[in-house]
This record gives sequence, C-alpha cells and structure tokens, in this order.
Amino acid sequence: MSLELSKKALAVKPSSTLAITAKAKELKAEGIDVVGFGAGEPDFNTPDNICQAAIKAINEGFTKYTPAAGTVSLKKAVCKKFKEFNGLDYTPDQIVISNGGKHSLTNIFNAILNPGDEVMIPAPYWLSYPEMVKMADGVPVTVHTSFENEYKATVADFEKAFTDKTKAIVLNTPSNPTGMLYTREELQAIADFVVEKDIYIVSDEMYEYLTYGEAEHVSIASLGEEIYKRTITVSGVAKSYAMTGWRIGYCGSPLNVAKAMAAIQSHATSNPNSIAQKATEEALLGPQDSLVSMRKEFNKRREYMYNRVVNMPHVTCHEPQGAFYVFVDAREATKLSYKGEVVGSAANIAKILIEDYNTAVIPCEDFAADGHFRLSYAISMEMIEKGLDRIEDFLNTLQ
Repeated sequence: MSLELSKKALAVKPSSTLAITAKAKELKAEGIDVVGFGAGEPDFNTPDNICQAAIKAINEGFTKYTPAAGTVSLKKAVCKKFKEFNGLDYTPDQIVISNGGKHSLTNIFNAILNPGDEVMIPAPYWLSYPEMVKMADGVPVTVHTSFENEYKATVADFEKAFTDKTKAIVLNTPSNPTGMLYTREELQAIADFVVEKDIYIVSDEMYEYLTYGEAEHVSIASLGEEIYKRTITVSGVAKSYAMTGWRIGYCGSPLNVAKAMAAIQSHATSNPNSIAQKATEEALLGPQDSLVSMRKEFNKRREYMYNRVVNMPHVTCHEPQGAFYVFVDAREATKLSYKGEVVGSAANIAKILIEDYNTAVIPCEDFAADGHFRLSYAISMEMIEKGLDRIEDFLNTLQ
C-alpha cells in the first residue's frame, strides 16, 4: 500500500485567518510597523481574578484528569449561566465542556452526522464550519445571503436549500464575520421552520456577551419546548473573557447528543485542561466588571471604525451590532485599478495592503463572501486609527 494521506485530510483547507495573522506577526518580528486587523481575539489580558483561580488550582494540586466531559462543578456553573443569561434550563448531564469552541463544534458534527448528511450554513460564514462538517463526513450546503438583508438568512433561503438529506442548520449570532445579530422575530421564524422539518440547529453563540446599543442577544433554544429539543447551543469563554488561549468551550444539548459527544471526546482528548476548567468557573461565577469594561472599550472602537469605513471611497459596510468585526463590502474597489492593473479580488486587496501598506486584513473568499474583507477592532485605538489611515490611502489611489 502506498504512503498516501487520507482523502479527507487532503480535502481540508488550512485556516486563512490564521495564515494572515501569522504573516503579520512574522513582519512585526522583523521590526516592520505592521497593523494587524486579523485578530480574532481580544487584546486585553485575562482578568486577574480568573488568573488567580488558575494559580490556586495549581497550588492545590488540581492537575489530574477530570471527567471527560468536564467537572461537575463547572457544568453546574454553565447551567447557572445558561439559565440566567440565556433563559435555558439544562441539567449538568446535558453539558459537555470541551477544548474550545472549535472542539465543541467538531464534537457536535461527529455526534449528529452520518455520511452524506447535509448541513445548511448561511454565508458569509466563519470559514471553519464547512471544514468541520466535511471532517465529520457531512456535506456543507452554502445558503447565500445579501447585503440588503444584513447578511442574514431567511426561511425562504433555507427552503430553497432544503433537501431530504438536510440534517441541520448552523446559526451564528452575533456573527463572525459580519457582526450582525438575528432578531427575536427572525429567530422565531427559523425555529418554526426547524421544528416543521424536524432537523437540528447548531446555535453558535460564542460572541453572545459582545452586543452593543439596543441589540438584544436571543438564544433560539429559548423560544419554545420544540425548538429547545432540536437545538445544540454552543458558547465559551474565549471572546467575552479574553481567554482564547485557555481553550474552554461548552455546549448544552439534548441528553442523547450530549452523551454521544462525551463518548467521542473521551477517546479523542480525554478531559479539557483541569486548570482552565477552574479558571472558567471563576469567569462565569465571579465578578463581571471586566466583561463590562471590555465591552465598553469595544463599543468605542466599533463606532469609530464604522464611521471611518462608511466614509471611505469604493467600500461600504453595515454598522455591526455584536462581536468585534466590521465586515467591509469592497466589491466596487475590486473593479478598479491599482498601479495600472485591475484589483480583481479581496484576496488581492489583502496582498496589496500587507505588501505595500504594512496592514493585514482578512479577505473573505473563504467565508463565501467574494469582494469582502474583515477588520477586527480587537486591537488598540491607536493601531485602528493608523491602519484605517493606510487603508484609506490605498483606496484613494484606485482609478
């Protein structure tokens, strides 16, 4: 037998967001003044009370294996958070603690999909969703949305994409990359559709605490008993508590799904990091002051970035309602010329910006959004101002 890699492995695309971020870090290491708008993580330190809880766990010797799906005490803390913030009643045996949100989602798709099962994914989407579905032998089905509808999918969109092989919908609100939120009314319509078709909905709510102004985060599973029974709710502490490196995600689901996920995880990774679990308990149950202050700073940056971008030539965007991204529609810019050649794509915009303007943005072709790029405001205001100046300088050269 030849030494070939698996077809499944060869079909998986590497993450372009991580590649862009790595390139920016490489240039910074060379002493180049780079502005990196690729960050998918807060620029704040993990709050001190959370760090102290981890230190306490180490000092007390809490460094051994835990149950595969997480400690009972952390599961209870997650249940409390689900009840108080999301309006959801889960019991500890419905909770699975994993090594980050990506791990939670990977577990979910492996638990619910059989070969050939289809998963509808509204686009623009976080680029990892289709790859995770494929790794679980499922078939990702892109459901395209429009700028006019704030990049949100409607029941009519899902109806067009639905087949007898459809097993689930992935819904991400607040959205990465668009920063948009589904309203309660929009979610209710989708919930009715999911119940009617008797499929799952995987509700990725990782950015749930990061909403601004009058925007309201609503968990779709809270809209009734029937949708609750078909929803797998995913969240974690990475984005809201500046804990990206701690790698803790969690989900609440129907008991049979939770049991399947726990069994899969027991063979794949054993338990999540014991120390990070103790830190997460403190994050969920301890003082929330840091979360409030971080959100306030994000909001200030959000308003500044939005107002700058909408006044730039050849691009536009919606005002984001959540997360920490501005999603830029640069389709007009791609039709213009730079140094005598047509720009052509968002990927080429990103190439020009990093090479000629020392500015890293995330082109969104891999998010199923040609002609768009994503800017993160999870960086300092000083860097935001500098980077936006450079982007505007570039746009002003286009003819």
